[in-house]
Formats: sequence, structure tokens, C-alpha cells
Amino acid sequence: MKKAWLLALLLALGGAQAAVEIHDDRGALVTLPQPPRRIVSLLPSLTETVCALGACERLVGVDNYSNWPAAVQPLPHVGGLEDASIERIVALQPDLVLLSTSSRALGRLEGLGVRVAALEPRTLADVRRVMGKVGQLLGSGEAARVMAGIEAGVDAAARELPPALRGTTVYFEVNSAPYAASEVSFIGELLARVGAANVVPGRLGPFPKLNPEFVVRADPQVIMVSDRHAQAMRDRPGWAGIRALRDGRVCMFTAQQGDVLVRPGPRMAEAAQLMVHCLRGELKGRPR
Repeated sequence: MKKAWLLALLLALGGAQAAVEIHDDRGALVTLPQPPRRIVSLLPSLTETVCALGACERLVGVDNYSNWPAAVQPLPHVGGLEDASIERIVALQPDLVLLSTSSRALGRLEGLGVRVAALEPRTLADVRRVMGKVGQLLGSGEAARVMAGIEAGVDAAARELPPALRGTTVYFEVNSAPYAASEVSFIGELLARVGAANVVPGRLGPFPKLNPEFVVRADPQVIMVSDRHAQAMRDRPGWAGIRALRDGRVCMFTAQQGDVLVRPGPRMAEAAQLMVHCLRGELKGRPR
């Protein structure tokens, strides 16, 4: 009887220690009785973070844009930011849904009693914070190690940029509207870390929609753009005279490279490496 009581006490204490609790990016308290075993992620950067922390096998569903690592590709894909399928998510019986603060699914899932954590990395500091919070939720002690690896990788990439190229002016286009990455976006912060100078000031917001004339006046030495958006530049008035286009210093990233660059998460060191390769002239193209 005494042994049974002691075992019950130890189990109770073990359960108490396994409980996890964080405040998400809304300031909402997220409490779980134990680390989740069935997770749905509705943001690619959060999907990649879960996997980087060694918990890929806990994912039972992801958004339509989560495609890395390869292990997530066969999983059920349940929609995106605006059109996540509540029915499909609920049917997966998740212990936790990870999503952005702007996800339309957030309120509906909470209304159905599904536990959610809204986490949205937008800056390098956010990536560190979100990595730590996801690590807490998972009961993982890997967050500090993973972040240290990211930071070391970014620093290593920066050391590969020759001093003569430091201060190169860059325009980074994220969408052909055109929307650009400014100095205060995580992309802008990475550009600064590797030694480039962003022509889009932070006062315009992280990802401002620009008048194309703004870029003509800024006259960047290098343009970074996804190859899916690059062709739109050829028809913009005055752009043929921009130094980057005139000198053929336009880096047109593949769709896979573009995913690396625009996701604030575990692959930021790889993103920094791509930026440095571009600045060194190893990734060039010319819109036709």
C-alpha cells in the first residue's frame, strides 16, 4: 500500500513537472498539461522551428506553404493564412495549433476549444523569442543551441563579404506590387548583419508598398528579387537606368531560395549566405 501511494505521488509530481505554460504574442496565457504530441502548424517559419527543435514527428498537419524539411511534405495541408480549413484541423485532433497572430482561424479554433499559440516572428529578436517559446511548449532544451548555430552561421556569412563590398546599396523586393523589405524587417536586419546598406528606410514600415519612382531615385547598386517577380521590373518607367539593372547586378532567386530568404526561422544563416553570394556577384541575372 505504501509503495502504491509513493508511485502515485511520483506520477503526480512527474505530471506537474511536465505541464507547460507560455504567454503568446497576443499576451494570452497558453497552458498545456504536458508537451503536445499532436501539433498543427499554420505558418512555415513555425513548422521549420518545430522541426529544428527535433519535434518534426509531432506534426500531424501543416499549412499549404510549409514545404521544408522534406518530412513535412506528405502531411495533410490544411490551407493558409486566410483559408485554413477548420474542419480538417479539428479532425486531426491536435493538442496544439501554432499560428500567426493575424490568422483568421485563431478565434474559431479557440471557440471550439482547440488550444492555440499565436507566435509571429518578424525581426531577428522575434526569432530568438519564438524559438524559446516553441522550445518551452515542446519541452525541448534545444532552443539555445539552435539559436547559437543560427547566429554563428550569420556571422560566418558576414565574414565572407570582402571589405570593398561592405556598404553596397541594396533593394530587396518581396512582391511585384512592388513591396520591399525595409531596414526594420528581419530581411533588412540580415542585410545589415552581412554588411549591405538597405535603400528602403525603416520609417516606411517593415514591408512597405513603394512607388516605383522611389527605387529609381534610390538607384541601388544591387537588386535582390525572386525570379517569379523579376520580370515585372522590365516595364517600370525609368528602371532601365537603375545602376543594378544597367550593370546586371540583379540576383534572381529561385522559388526554393526565395522561401529561405523570406522565412524568419531556422534557415536564416542560409539566407545570409545567399545574400553574400549575391553581393559577391555569384548569383546574377537580368530580367528579360
